[in-house]
Amino acid sequence: MATGVPPPNDLTASRALARQRHEFILSEVRQRGAVRVTDLAAQLSVSDMTVRRDLDVLHDAGLVEKVHGGATALADRSADEPGFAAKSLRNTNEKIAIARAAATLVRSGTAIGVTAGTTTWQLAYHLTEIADLIVVTNSVRVAEILHQSPRADRTVILTGGVRTPSDALVGPVAVQALRSLHFDAVFMGVHGMSARAGFTTPNLTEAETNRAFAEATQRLVVLADHTKWNVTGLSSIAALHDADTVVTDATISQVARDALDEHVGHVLIADPTEPDLPSLDLRRRA
Repeated sequence: MATGVPPPNDLTASRALARQRHEFILSEVRQRGAVRVTDLAAQLSVSDMTVRRDLDVLHDAGLVEKVHGGATALADRSADEPGFAAKSLRNTNEKIAIARAAATLVRSGTAIGVTAGTTTWQLAYHLTEIADLIVVTNSVRVAEILHQSPRADRTVILTGGVRTPSDALVGPVAVQALRSLHFDAVFMGVHGMSARAGFTTPNLTEAETNRAFAEATQRLVVLADHTKWNVTGLSSIAALHDADTVVTDATISQVARDALDEHVGHVLIADPTEPDLPSLDLRRRA
């Protein structure tokens, strides 16, 4: 299947086109387990050299394992924690749709917590449009987005703490700050989710900090694309039933939907093709 990607010598090719190739390659690797350079070159209508360069980028980001003539999927390991740049290459369209849907759950005049992650980072772009908002975050990236679009009626508070590979601020300083706060809602990104393990992360200190976020609200909103289902990190954050809402994408399996429907109060399915999404009022109930 051709994607209209220009040849490697076309200097007008944008980063967006390279990212589209990367997402296509990752999708093929996940579905097939392994891919060949020659097959990818034919599918993408580019040269073998372009594909090899793409595989170099994905290998360096820790997303695939390069082998002779192609690449294979990495084995899932519960303690693996890719960096922010690596995770930001994954499922971009789904994350944008999830972030847009999650933003409809935020009302002006509320105080919210936003944890670190590439999906919550996408959410930050939508929070810039909401008036009269207090945002407490342990994400350097989220804070940067909000500070780049300053508003007199918005307050942004960083928890402080030790920085992780995913640009989260964690540890005793962050936990102590969160234990004195009360949020109308917390928007949380996770490494994985399953019926058995709940919401998890590979980083023990990040799990502790995320638990402090969850304990500071009665409305926990989890943002997780379909690839997070049945992925289990080393440390648990919360059980599925602890989430008031899970926002995921339309590609999630029916098995996962059924499990989420059974355990979670609300499941919001985000579709990248649907610009208008339903809204729920997350003001604290009296």
